Amino acid sequence: MSERPSHRKPATFKLDDPRVVVMDPDGDSARPPRGTVHITPESDPALLPVPVEAPLLPARKGFRWGALFWTALGGLVLLGLGLSVTHLVEDLFARSEGLGFLGLALAFLVVLALLVIVARETLSLARLATIEKLHRRAIDVLQSDDRAESRAILQDLLKLAHHNPQLARARAALQGHADDIIDGADLIRLAERELMTPLDQEARRLVSSAAQRVSVVTAVSPRALIDVLFVFAASLRLVRQLARLYGGRPGTLGMIRLMRHVIAHLAITGGMAASDSLIQQVLGHGIAAKLSQRLGEGVLNGLLTARLGLAAIDVTRPLPFTALPRPALGDLAKDLLRKRDGEE
Repeated sequence: MSERPSHRKPATFKLDDPRVVVMDPDGDSARPPRGTVHITPESDPALLPVPVEAPLLPARKGFRWGALFWTALGGLVLLGLGLSVTHLVEDLFARSEGLGFLGLALAFLVVLALLVIVARETLSLARLATIEKLHRRAIDVLQSDDRAESRAILQDLLKLAHHNPQLARARAALQGHADDIIDGADLIRLAERELMTPLDQEARRLVSSAAQRVSVVTAVSPRALIDVLFVFAASLRLVRQLARLYGGRPGTLGMIRLMRHVIAHLAITGGMAASDSLIQQVLGHGIAAKLSQRLGEGVLNGLLTARLGLAAIDVTRPLPFTALPRPALGDLAKDLLRKRDGEE
């Protein structure tokens, strides 16, 4: 008959005790003698590989017929407008030489303003594309630990944050410690801690403020149409503020592109659906009895705005969340409820 295994009672011991035997977690070591204490060291969590998020928006491949359609349509519209302006100026010259020169000057100003607008939109789109590429390159470096690529990413980040006086100390610290870091992934994490910490704090403040404004306005507004318009305007303003905070300068086309990316990110992550635990946190534990119907709708509208802001942070942030924690919707919900309790 087999002997029953005896359970050892809890006891204290010192690591330098000769009875303590450290076992190899990977190899098969010989069985130690009886009466000894067996210790199997566990892996240090700090040494485990950090989970890296997948790229938010994978690049599309193939020919884009939609882009060709809108480009050709825009070219036809511009040609038609040019011909119309030319005929208008010729008619003005036919009527009066002064009117002709006035029309020519106005046409020149229109063309000049159009060129400036096109240049600004092109630069804003290029800047947003640079931030997206930095995000993907940083994810690749965290996986490959490429030191040369990490230094190139660091230089691009410093150029992106060059005009932000809030990051002057962070830029100086990064430039001083860049040569001391050997691993490429550690350099990316250091850059995230130094550059993104103040920006993440400001981003959380912007999202919380926007959610509070939406909750207040939608709770007191008499019309549903006013709620929809205000939430839409507040969302556009919040996405623009977050993009500017992280280094992007979106124009009209840039905002359209950003909103598409934010909505796609929400669809991928399933962020628009409020979970049961979050609803219980917001409306449960006696809070639902304190809230009127309109006030409860305002709180939920504020939470949806906050979720949209968190998705915008993921899209506009040039670095993925690795060394710093991602802002949680639960924390913003607590801030929102604290604000509501203060108003009551």
